[in-house]
Order: sequence, then structure tokens, then C-alpha cells
Amino acid sequence: MNKDCAIDHVKEKEEEEDSDDEETDDEEFMSYLTEMFVRLLGELKDSNKNEQKQIIEEVNGILDEMERKELESVLSDELSNKIHKMIKEKKLSMENAILLLKHIGYLKTLKRINIYDFEKISLGERIDKMNAEEEEKKEEKNKKLLADLCECYLLLTYRPSYEFISASCILCILKVASRKDETEEVQKDVEIALLALRYISQYFKVPEELYLNEIREIIKYHQKHHNLTSLAYQSAWQFLVNRMVYDNSPVEVIANELHFAREAISELEELTKCIDWKKNGDQMKEMEEENLLEKWITTLNIYFRGCEIRKKEHVVLIESIIQMLRAAKDYCSGISEKCIELLITVSYNTSVEIEDLLKCGAVCMALGEINRLDFMKTSVEDYLQFFENICERLKKVNKKENEETKRKETKRKVFDRLEEEGYEDCIIGFSCCIVDEEYRNIFFVQRIEDYFVHC
Repeated sequence: MNKDCAIDHVKEKEEEEDSDDEETDDEEFMSYLTEMFVRLLGELKDSNKNEQKQIIEEVNGILDEMERKELESVLSDELSNKIHKMIKEKKLSMENAILLLKHIGYLKTLKRINIYDFEKISLGERIDKMNAEEEEKKEEKNKKLLADLCECYLLLTYRPSYEFISASCILCILKVASRKDETEEVQKDVEIALLALRYISQYFKVPEELYLNEIREIIKYHQKHHNLTSLAYQSAWQFLVNRMVYDNSPVEVIANELHFAREAISELEELTKCIDWKKNGDQMKEMEEENLLEKWITTLNIYFRGCEIRKKEHVVLIESIIQMLRAAKDYCSGISEKCIELLITVSYNTSVEIEDLLKCGAVCMALGEINRLDFMKTSVEDYLQFFENICERLKKVNKKENEETKRKETKRKVFDRLEEEGYEDCIIGFSCCIVDEEYRNIFFVQRIEDYFVHC
């Protein structure tokens, strides 16, 4: 039974039991998908290796049809324990188990499902042990198995341990990610490999010689041939930009050779257009585009924390962020909050000149929101942090005469804009209206001068 037949079987069963209803009840449909999933899973232990592969393809098809809520209910420790038991009793081959586990890890990322403590349950420990045994082999290692084990671990573990990630692990996954065959099966393998790499935290140091040439070629090849999915392409950038935290050497490659800002502008604008921002909030959480947009914002946050190269494209990139924030602010709090956090990071970055923040509309956007929102809204605090960073930078006297002249000119421009919008009156109004004893409000009052620009 293939994926389409499995879904048809589910629909036929619905029609039999709900023949008097014009529409199928969502909860009943959900239970049928789960029922099919459990039944197919049960068939694995009585099937041979080839039959198991076909059943797993059907299982993966059923999982694809499930919404986030249902996936969370079936992707449990109980499922992991069942899979581990079948492997242990030799009723499920490790090769086929990996097919299922990698797809579960893929859906976990796609639907934003957290699977906690995978490394502590029996199946996670088994994968860890198998990986260690393969790593310790003195003769030639099974690179495909190593790549598969590492991908499963990275995709399914909430916080991958540094002990698990090795040079062999990274090289094996990059080899898979570098494949250029355009068949559907290979492209899926490439996407999963890049997705696994993005989970290697920015706080994990990876020597440049292990990754830079390979990931550079993957990104360049996509820029020319557009062979990757949007998620795979974002994942490649996420892995590379993460490396900037410990290693400054890829900054030049990222900013100037691979043109990160230009690529990010294109991706943000396309995703912003794809989303219907006025949809119901709960529905939007399931949208692939929103998930991908949040991933790009996370990547940009790391980029602006580490990139000290001044680029003309940064102004346009910040304009794209502002456009996205304007679209999301009344409809999607998750994205709008991340955008504001990103603007705070940008305001810290000395390679982004304050005059650029004026030019691209960031200052006007923040001013408008401060005047519009009540002080008790958390986002107002974030906008105030944005202005505090600007004020702090404008206070720093520059020893170079021409730079000091430029600073004073910029300071005057910012002051005029703030005065025009009644910024100081607004801040003073906040301080006068505070009557509660929340720590954040007391903290704000004590530092009120930090938010003012004086000429």
C-alpha cells in the first residue's frame, strides 16, 4: 500500500462511518490517521526488510498528513521505546529505523515540535553508542552509517551534546549535503543533511578546514542553479553564520563573497509576500512560511552580532526587516517580537551607522510604536532599548576631527527627529504614570536620562 492508497483508505473509512455528514469531523479524521499510523507500525515487526521499507514510506506519508497537535501526540517516548524494542529484538533493521527517525526529525523541525531528552531514552542511547563504536574503528569507517546516525541525533535531540559531534560527523553530513543529483530521493537527503547541520549550535567551535570550502560551494551552487528547497538553503546559511560566533574568518566570505545581505533581502521579501498576515493566529503557527521567516530572523540576529563589515546592502536589509515588522506587528506577536529583538542587535552594531538607521526608517518605526503603545506592553521596553543603544553610541566622543564632526551632525538629526515626534514628552509621561512596583518600571525610572539625546 503506497502513501496515496493509505490516505484513500482513511478517507473511505470516514465516508462509511460519517455518510450522513457533509463534512468530516477534524477530530475523527485525526483519530483515523493515528489509527492507521499505529496499525502500520505494528506490521513492521512481522515483515521482511524490503516490506518494512515500503511500510515506513506509508508511515511517513501518514505523518505528513497530520497537523502539529496530532504529531505531538504520536511522536512520544512510547514510540521511541517501541522502535528501540523492535531494533533490539531484530524485528526492525537499523537501516529502516533510520528512514523513519530521519523523517520524524524533519517533521519535528518543519512543524516546530519539541522532543525533549531523546538522548536519555533507550533509543537515543543506542544511537549514541553505535556512533561511538563506528568512530572508534581503526579500519575504514562506514561513512553513510555515521552520517545517518549523526543526522538522527542532531534532528531529534533538543540540545545536542558537544561530545557527540566530531570531525567525522561534520564531514560525513557535509558529504551528503554536497550531492548535486537532482532526483527527489537525493534532494531529500540533502535537505535533511543541511537541516541536521543547522542544529550544530553557534556555541560549538568547528575548525574552518572542516567546513568552509564545502558549505561555500553548496551555497554558491544553489545561487547559480537554485537546486535547494527554501528550508535547505536557510539551513546552509544558519550553519555557516553560526560559525561566526567563535571564528571571525568566515565573515569576509559570508558578507562579500556569498553576499549574505543580498540573499537575505530576497528571501525575506518573498516570505513576507507569501504570508496572509490577517489569518487567525493559531492557523499561522502551522504555516511553513512563518516558521522559515523566524529561522531567517534568528540567523540575521547572529549575523549582526558578529559582522563588523559595513555594507551598502545593510540599509536595504534593515528596510526589509522594518517592512516585515510593519506587516506582522498587529497579527503575529512571535515574528514581531523577534524583529524588535533584531533591531536592538542592529543598533548595537557599530558597522551600521546611526544615520543608516534614520535612512532606512528604523528610528521612525520605533518612535511610532512608542507613541502608539501603552508602556505596560513588553514591546515598548524593547523599543526603548533600541533608543538607549543609539543614545549611548551618540555620547561617545571621537578623537578624529572628521568623525567627531560627523557624529555631531548625526546627533543633531536624531535630536530633531525625536523632538519632532514628541519623544521626550512621551518618555516623561511614562515615568509619571508608573504607580506599580514592578522591577522593570523602577529600573526604567532610575535610568531615564539614558533614553535622551541632548544637543
